[in-house]
Amino acid sequence: MKLTSGIIHPQLSRVIAECGHTDAIVVADAGLPIPPNVERIDLAHRAGSPAFLDILDTVLGEFIVERAVVSEEIEANSPGMLTSVRARLEAVGVVVEAIPHDEFKARTQGARAIVRTGEYTPYSNVMLYSGAPF
Repeated sequence: MKLTSGIIHPQLSRVIAECGHTDAIVVADAGLPIPPNVERIDLAHRAGSPAFLDILDTVLGEFIVERAVVSEEIEANSPGMLTSVRARLEAVGVVVEAIPHDEFKARTQGARAIVRTGEYTPYSNVMLYSGAPF
């Protein structure tokens, strides 16, 4: 049995372990469409739960991030969330790039997996690209 520290969700733990350099994982709000060809890790069980930032913190605790992308619409629609996302990623040396939401959704086609949260704050989505530990 896995230790109780870190990620204990088997599917999420597996996907993080399987990622190689430049693979992408998306941590998403409840509304982001998930392409049928992309693995869905659905953690949502009611509105608001689990919270996007809780899952982002959990993933950042085990995933080496080289770069991150958000939808530029988050700035106008959810500026507090953007501030929180940037603070977390800048703390680990990652600058957050903003692109149009339609382009963000198109890029999810190439994601290794999308982790769906119960978050209802608009545009609370971030694509995390895997770095390397060396």
